[in-house]
Amino acid sequence: MSKPSNTTSPSRRRFVRMAGQAAAAAAGLGLLPFKKLLGPVGMSEAQAQTPPPDLYYAGTDGWIHLPDGPIFSNSLGVQTHPDDLAPAPFNTYIFGFRDVTGHTDAQRAAQKNKAQHSAPMFWVDQFNPASPKDFRVQLTNLGLAQRPDLFDAHTIHWHGFRNVITFFDGEPTGSVAVMTGRTFQYIYRPRDPGTYMFHCHVEDTEHVHMGMTGPVFVRPLQNGNTSLYPSGKYAYNDGNGSTGYDREFAMFCSEVWGDSHWADSHIQLPEWSDYRADFSLLNGRVYPDTLAPHSPLNTAAIGPGMHSLPIATDASGDLIPNAGLEHLQYQPLSALVTCNAGDRVLLRFANLGFREAVMTLAGMKMKVVGKDATPMRGRDVTDTSYLASTVSFGAGESIDAIFTAPPHSGGAGYDTYLLYDRAYERSDNLGGGGRRTEVRVYPAGTLPTQGFPNDLGDQV
Repeated sequence: MSKPSNTTSPSRRRFVRMAGQAAAAAAGLGLLPFKKLLGPVGMSEAQAQTPPPDLYYAGTDGWIHLPDGPIFSNSLGVQTHPDDLAPAPFNTYIFGFRDVTGHTDAQRAAQKNKAQHSAPMFWVDQFNPASPKDFRVQLTNLGLAQRPDLFDAHTIHWHGFRNVITFFDGEPTGSVAVMTGRTFQYIYRPRDPGTYMFHCHVEDTEHVHMGMTGPVFVRPLQNGNTSLYPSGKYAYNDGNGSTGYDREFAMFCSEVWGDSHWADSHIQLPEWSDYRADFSLLNGRVYPDTLAPHSPLNTAAIGPGMHSLPIATDASGDLIPNAGLEHLQYQPLSALVTCNAGDRVLLRFANLGFREAVMTLAGMKMKVVGKDATPMRGRDVTDTSYLASTVSFGAGESIDAIFTAPPHSGGAGYDTYLLYDRAYERSDNLGGGGRRTEVRVYPAGTLPTQGFPNDLGDQV
């Protein structure tokens, strides 16, 4: 981030803003209210309104909690973690998104400085030409409460999306960037099933690392066909049921370098060439918090039309934490995997850290059926899927892997299998915990049918 300066030369951010403003002015847009950019000049406001969004996200800053010790310091000996500016029980500054779908304008505005890490995952159905429907995501930029000196724009870039037009791509030099106080609606026609991810593409090294990230996946048109696999759920349009599954869990990999997060909250400039990841996260948490349940869910919002995990909110629109887990208020997604013996379980891995993830499922084999939202098939439709206990994927990559839960050992309770990053410094962070979770296998028939992604079977 740019340091305050007494010079009159424009900073990198200011230069980009000036260039964007000049381009907008050249296009005749510079003096128009943003909401009227959706229609020609002279249209009434009612005519200029677009259809309501399927999802409504807000971009802002906030605070989360990571293990307190040991205390981290930078090269100057300044304590960078825990952050001395953080309000209890939090200790790490972030940027992020919040799902504010269904909130009033007042509730949305109240979510400034209440970002979530990682961002809420969402899912969509593959575009069906027989009954065409666009998928719409609205983004509002609430601004940064901790850094009122900055006016960073935000975007949603659907990473790996093959069919996006430039206007909705989210890469700010070729599409619209949402300035503070503004709102924009992205329109998608998702034609390729599989697992993706999304992130802000403004100042993307910083904004991605600070937490403006999340997983997204596309369900295939084949879904609902129970003749190929009993559940009628599939990762891809396989034609033979080979990617059928009973349960699915998104496993989102991210990282936190304490020095850069401290620098952002203290109006300093991190040296990105010194990058190191102090914490490796799974669904925005580190072990053992990865095993904690989701924050309370809004059960009234659970149903066929849902597109994201509905975390319950209070009257102000703020996230509600579990009692005793208040430090996880803005890290509401569990990374626990639960299943019955014999279930086929789809793990949707996605990585928006800056380092390779090497995820190992101890004691079981996973069948890799897709990579980067592409089924494992050759040009001649040869099946190229493979079995492995470890899958490796780099920054910006995704893996779809299915395992079949083994028979239960007998007795009460569940059997436990570890799912962890094989690189030791990522599975056991310097401050404790790491990118680790558990797969818990119950006797056949114990858990009900999974109602939504990452459903643990015991919260609804």
